[in-house]
Amino acid sequence: MEQRGLGRLRLPGLLALLAALAALAAWSPRVSASRDLSLWPLPVTVRTTPRLLYLSPGNFFFGHSPTSKAGPSCAVLQEAFRRYYAYIFGTYKWHRGYNKIPSEMELQKLEVSVIMDPECDSFPSITSDESYNLLVQGPVATLTANRVWGVLRGLETFSQLIYQDSYGAFTANESNIVDSPRFPHRGILIDTSRHFLPVKTILKTLDAMAFNKFNVLHWHIVDDQSFPYQSITFPELSNKGSYSLSHVYTPNDVRTVIEYARFRGIRVLPEFDSPGHTASWGKGQKDILTPCYHASEPSGTFGPINPILNSTYSFLSKLFKEISTVFPDEFIHLGGDEVDFNCWESNPAVLNFMMNKGFDRNFKKLQSFYMQMVLDMISAMKKRSIIWQEVYDDEGKLIPGTVVQVWKMDSFYNELGNITAAGFPVIISAPWYLDTIHYGQDWRQYYSVEPLNFAGTPEQKQLVIGGEACIWGEYVDATNLTPRLWPRASAVGERLWSHQDVTDLEDAYRRLIRHRCRMVGRGIAAQPLFTGYCEHEGRM
Repeated sequence: MEQRGLGRLRLPGLLALLAALAALAAWSPRVSASRDLSLWPLPVTVRTTPRLLYLSPGNFFFGHSPTSKAGPSCAVLQEAFRRYYAYIFGTYKWHRGYNKIPSEMELQKLEVSVIMDPECDSFPSITSDESYNLLVQGPVATLTANRVWGVLRGLETFSQLIYQDSYGAFTANESNIVDSPRFPHRGILIDTSRHFLPVKTILKTLDAMAFNKFNVLHWHIVDDQSFPYQSITFPELSNKGSYSLSHVYTPNDVRTVIEYARFRGIRVLPEFDSPGHTASWGKGQKDILTPCYHASEPSGTFGPINPILNSTYSFLSKLFKEISTVFPDEFIHLGGDEVDFNCWESNPAVLNFMMNKGFDRNFKKLQSFYMQMVLDMISAMKKRSIIWQEVYDDEGKLIPGTVVQVWKMDSFYNELGNITAAGFPVIISAPWYLDTIHYGQDWRQYYSVEPLNFAGTPEQKQLVIGGEACIWGEYVDATNLTPRLWPRASAVGERLWSHQDVTDLEDAYRRLIRHRCRMVGRGIAAQPLFTGYCEHEGRM
């Protein structure tokens, strides 16, 4: 007996599917969505007809095509079927009076077909294929993708096609959609050092990210203020560096976040920023920070990580070895930003080291020396590094393939041109610092950014792998993270997913107000864009 939402589907036939996809491919490459639709982010190609299909919660199922490379043993898809059934039918009250839908008007099933190795047990990566084709027609709609990651994105789009009419009936227009992302790296940065974010808040953020087709959680997990990451190798780091013993992420917490993200096609990118932003590290690790001096005597204060001791690199090697094992992603973010040189400049041993190395008093060379040591360390662990732009700006030696994240707003387009001309991949964050708030609809300025609007060759622009919306934690904790992030981050989500030509602010506003209401209906406390209301408010 089929379970609701998980039943097996009957194929209308592989030839019919191929014919439909061939017809779809012949359409105009980009067609604006129906004025009645609220798809977000907007797919590459959307074609709808006025023909309506109706869904009965008691007679609708998700299932696998008999020819699909993924089946009921694929936990990622089975869990997604359960989740999206609840999103579609569980949000609003529904009436039982329309159960007898004429068969020619009823949409009974969504049949999913994964064409290639589904990667059900894998973690998503920078090269994951998120493309999908969605053909909505009765009685069986079809969702076709190369991998499970495309299925996850297609399920989100399918759920957005369904709405309730004035009688409460679940309705969808007959539709054809072909879709894939513009950029492979579409991230949200959260900061759990300035304020600790409970795991449930992080999981809620991952849900919202999936609703907006983000695929990277950049976890800025530690900083000056606290060290909440509980290390197995160096437990004193969190024992003494966290706000309290209850403000820590245990190994089980980290596994929970990573697996929850995997089931939504989201990578977890850890950031352990150094040599600056490390005050909390020194509380649990002796001699890791540089002693500062005043008038030739130790002042009792400490600065950045001490770059002149062998013990520093021995410690870092062991810590990053653990991090590389705990976090499965190919990348580790090493930070490298905002290093204050005053403490290094005050320390006689540091100055002597620099003299022996031929650095004179060029502290940028000392920082580059440190970063080169750490970059080589990460490379030896078969991982790739991401660094903030200062490491590049200070003429540090970067391993080919190192990704540079641009965060400084001043002349950031020039920065993109310079970094890509040097052959390095780039992530853009400069125009998307969402912790900076303004009165009014600031989502519009985020939406209006064009990532590739810099002078450069097509080869250079290929090196822009995506961007991130950053929500730093000085004034953000679990009480205001969600409404401050959403739907403002949604604007960034569409900019990174949808085609470059999708720039109509008024069309975006119309779709985004509905998408915001949809997120609220799914339990995401997204703030309003402007005056108005959500239709479901009176039916909750």
